[in-house]
Amino acid sequence: MRVGPLAGRYPAAALMVVFALVPYLALSAALGPITPFIVRDLHTNLQTLSLGLGLANAGYAVGTILAVQFAMLLPQRRMLVGYATLLVIGSILVASAQDPAMFIVGHVLQGFCTSLLLIAAVPPLALGFPASKLHLTAMIMSMGLFGAVALGPAIGGIQASAHGWRPLFWIVAGVSAIALVMSLLTFEDAPPADPTAPRDLSAIILAAVGCVAAFVGASELTTHRFVELRTLGLLVGGLAVIVALIVTEYRARHPLLTIRRVLTSTIPVAGIVIALCAAAASVAATTLTASALVGHYSPIHIGLLYLPEFVGAVLTAVLFGFVLDRIAFQYLPPIGMLFLAAGILVFRIQVPSSQALTLVGSGLTGIGLGTTVAPALFAAGMSLPSRNLQRVFAIIELLRAVAAFMIAPLFVHFALTVGHSVDAGTGIALWIGFGLAVGGLAVAAIVYLLGGARPETPDLDRFMAGEAPAWYSPPLLARARGGSLDAAPEPSRP
Repeated sequence: MRVGPLAGRYPAAALMVVFALVPYLALSAALGPITPFIVRDLHTNLQTLSLGLGLANAGYAVGTILAVQFAMLLPQRRMLVGYATLLVIGSILVASAQDPAMFIVGHVLQGFCTSLLLIAAVPPLALGFPASKLHLTAMIMSMGLFGAVALGPAIGGIQASAHGWRPLFWIVAGVSAIALVMSLLTFEDAPPADPTAPRDLSAIILAAVGCVAAFVGASELTTHRFVELRTLGLLVGGLAVIVALIVTEYRARHPLLTIRRVLTSTIPVAGIVIALCAAAASVAATTLTASALVGHYSPIHIGLLYLPEFVGAVLTAVLFGFVLDRIAFQYLPPIGMLFLAAGILVFRIQVPSSQALTLVGSGLTGIGLGTTVAPALFAAGMSLPSRNLQRVFAIIELLRAVAAFMIAPLFVHFALTVGHSVDAGTGIALWIGFGLAVGGLAVAAIVYLLGGARPETPDLDRFMAGEAPAWYSPPLLARARGGSLDAAPEPSRP
């Protein structure tokens, strides 16, 4: 079997994952301040650029599903090298773009390949090394996904202060090239996960149609009213197709995604509710409050005001890794939702926020984000045997992408069109974000209680061995239906 010189070495594999995930995710949060310069240099308009960004986000969402299909049928590490190569090509296209089409194609490749790399690289990093390394993998996952997003406003502000955008995109291309090099150095020619797995073309088509329609509809809100076919029609239609995807996979005899196992188990359902509500509320809060500060401070000043969000995300990532094998793990997501709600309330005290309120609010939001989405994602994955981890991650990342990337344009449009002023509309939208945080926590708590779940210390060795879940997750609504809450014998756990 062909192997690279650094194959089997955890630090090299972890660095490869970080360099693969950070570029697109950091860019997604950094684009706001530099958007005017991109529009200027490419001789385009905000609507065209918004459409391109929406298509890139759709590519990210669809890639999560396609990556699972490829992993089942094709050699995973060869495909990972291919994904990294396409990411470099896309990054170079964006950085050197001479027209809108070149920029959009490159950015769509960036989004698409990032999610392919996420699903192809992170589960093997989690499961391919001893259980003692899972603590570090959890930290890396949290910082790579959410630390990068939290750092985006500062990065965008620094670049905007130079009145340009290409240097940032060339740096991203360089980081992507490092990810490609690391994928070659850590190469292990592993076989497909399951060559006999069915080819679920319907799931891929439904995911592609639903995500493209929903994200294009959201992007059209830049210049069109909400109640139009090209906006509301595409949004509703796209979401309906995504729901059809979930229903189809739930009822399929040989599904690509483990929807039935996830949606019939208490802890995964509670985790998904928290992950979706936290992603939507946090992204909307940051986007809205940062937009409200435009014109009051310089872009770099605004970016620096949101640095506490990055600090909070990093600190909570370390905390997450520390408690991964402790009973406190399952308490993190609900506590994080309280921090997130508190952060939104601080932002809501004054619109636009003062410098002090922005610093406090962004710090609380960063803590909330870091203790909700990644822990909830791992909680869902560890509630099933480890062989399902890749598919569980794909399901949650698809839904999280829809919640995070699609909700933000809706909130911005709402802030601009509701109320007697933009500040008043922003205040109302923040109340909705607060409601998402509190409501998500309430729904998750009800699901948890009605299922009869109990916090347990996770058994990482058993989970890593593929014998059973890290803990017992009762069937959904087991207590409400009067079912047994006792753990099943080890071999028969779902």
